[in-house]
Amino acid sequence: MNLGIIGLGKMGGNLALQAVEKGIAVVGKARSKKPHLEEKGVTVVDDYESFTSLLEPPRVIYLSLPAGPTVDRVLRELVSYLEKGDVVMDGGNSFYLDSIRREREMWEKGIYFLDCGTSGGIEGARNGACFMVGGKKEGIKIAEPILKMLAVEDGYVHTGEPGSGHFVKLVHNGIEFAMLQAIGEGVALLRGSGFKLGLAEIFKNWSHGSVIRGWLVELMERGLREQSIDTIESYVEDTGEVNWLVQDALNREIPIPVISHSIMELFKSREKDSDTYRAIALLRHGFGGHPFGKDEYIAKERKISRITKI
Repeated sequence: MNLGIIGLGKMGGNLALQAVEKGIAVVGKARSKKPHLEEKGVTVVDDYESFTSLLEPPRVIYLSLPAGPTVDRVLRELVSYLEKGDVVMDGGNSFYLDSIRREREMWEKGIYFLDCGTSGGIEGARNGACFMVGGKKEGIKIAEPILKMLAVEDGYVHTGEPGSGHFVKLVHNGIEFAMLQAIGEGVALLRGSGFKLGLAEIFKNWSHGSVIRGWLVELMERGLREQSIDTIESYVEDTGEVNWLVQDALNREIPIPVISHSIMELFKSREKDSDTYRAIALLRHGFGGHPFGKDEYIAKERKISRITKI
């Protein structure tokens, strides 16, 4: 069983390490050497010919790339080295209409393209991720054994036709934003209560048996123990995917007021300091390694990552 990974950053690199530990031979393509991965058994090359020649057909290739033009460029560069029946999975947060178009273009060449929504953050990539995957059943059948090995128990689902995986992940991200907003507002209420409250202890308590227990509550406890919330810049950066969801909902005339409002609150974080936004920034850093404060690269990605118009 072997897997190719293009893009060995935080997500792709940790996914590669998990795969090697589970007995999957991993070939990665990156622009530079990755000694911390190579010493663990990941084969790293910098050209497509070597990359594809080291993978047994039908090849299974996972793209861990930023959404937008980069995905199209890599597909154009890669496709001439592939054979009919190979499988390429886009594991990034691509817009689902872009994924439908890419699947159609790749299938014209006999190559399966799967839109592989991936969740769980860096920790999930390293220890067991959550995959929601759209695409043709024949391509799914080839990639599924690997995805199930890299997922937590019950953390893999074939969502259906091409585009459905990235659409489901988009809805997931909208729910995530709303949950982050609620937790952030809770932190602001606790800090502004007038009581001398131990916030980390409260979130630890909520993680055990409460109705709102869950990973985000656990991450909030961890973040509060590791860093003073007063030191965090409240400017919340994002790559803009949930904006697409709001626009899509408007076109479908489906009301999503809570998710929509969470986007408005995120915009407000860029204009005013607040414990709510500092808490959200702390959570986003905890699960995805997202930066504190402004980030020019992410701001650029927000404008270019969706190609197809809604």
